[in-house]
Amino acid sequence: MARYTGPVCRLCRREGMKLYLKGERCHSEKCAIEKRNFPPGQHGKDRKPKILGYALQLREKQKTRRIYGVLEQQFRNLFEKANRAKGITGENLLGLLERRLDNVVHRMGLGTSRPMARQVVRHGHIEVNGRKVNIPSYIVKATDVVSVREKSKNHPGLLAARDATAHSPAPNWLEVDRENLKARVIQNPKREELVQIQLNEQQIVELYSK
Repeated sequence: MARYTGPVCRLCRREGMKLYLKGERCHSEKCAIEKRNFPPGQHGKDRKPKILGYALQLREKQKTRRIYGVLEQQFRNLFEKANRAKGITGENLLGLLERRLDNVVHRMGLGTSRPMARQVVRHGHIEVNGRKVNIPSYIVKATDVVSVREKSKNHPGLLAARDATAHSPAPNWLEVDRENLKARVIQNPKREELVQIQLNEQQIVELYSK
């Protein structure tokens, strides 16, 4: 399945909530949810279906995929990995998604959105423990140090993103040094530290457990 390249505001409207896919625009009055908070399509205003059972589980899975920008097979592989690990599968899954390198760069404030952070990684601006990593799906672990490469520290796009996200606090599991454009992973993220994410991971577990 190819990556979605259409209007991302349609995705937010389909899920009925902000997925923060367009960075600072999502915090402004230009956000599509502020103007048209109904599903996209010709009959979007008139459709008010009851979402129950399988449909509810599917919507939670799709919402999570879209928030983190993960393809279907990637998401399935992460679920299988979370299911094999010790602990609660749903929490393991969210932890793996949070520890993706593109998400870590976003949490560091070097990308106003996850798509922008993914581009920063793909363009080779990031290194982990002193080695360049340009794979957005790379999973960091505790004690890893994620930083901007020396030759990219004056990149205007990165500096602009850092300034634009100055109001956003870093998560507790990440120790961010905004001045030096680097961060250290203190520990694996815990579910209570992800309360800002409006997700019901148990619905995803039930969907894949059928």
